[in-house]
Amino acid sequence: MLTVEQVIASHKANIETLFGLTNKAFEGVEKIVELNLTASKAALAEAATHTQTMLSVKDAQELLALQSGLLQPLAEKTAAYSRHLYDIATSTGAEFTKNAEAQAADAQKKFAGLIDSAAKNAPAGSESVVAIMKSSVAAANNALESVQKAVKQATEVAEANFNAVAATATNATKAATAKKR
Repeated sequence: MLTVEQVIASHKANIETLFGLTNKAFEGVEKIVELNLTASKAALAEAATHTQTMLSVKDAQELLALQSGLLQPLAEKTAAYSRHLYDIATSTGAEFTKNAEAQAADAQKKFAGLIDSAAKNAPAGSESVVAIMKSSVAAANNALESVQKAVKQATEVAEANFNAVAATATNATKAATAKKR
């Protein structure tokens, strides 16, 4: 049976966790806003420079060379921006995952303690029910661990695919730009 102190301690821990996760979420949003501001300032400065350069172009050949020279840096910057955005999202998500795993482990530990306590206080003849309950808890814990491993593997595959696509796009743009020159 839970005591009032245990319930209050549990609520206090849950509130601290909520505020901690909220702060992590806001940190992620702040990083995204900072990234967007930096990218916007850089894009504005580059647009101004590019416009000034275009105004000084003397012929169509020079204009084509200027335009083709912009493609590769733009693709690289877009890929870098996407990587930064992905890193922010994954690091924020990792904080949430780490916290969820810690909460799940704590809940499993408490539940196992509750079952052990119930087993010790169970009336004679209920050993088979207690054994079934312990077996069910062990099976549920194994299933949860399997799901967590599958999610981690899927995340790693998605990250590898994202990096491969970004690298391929950047390399393709470099190749296309090199052929135009």
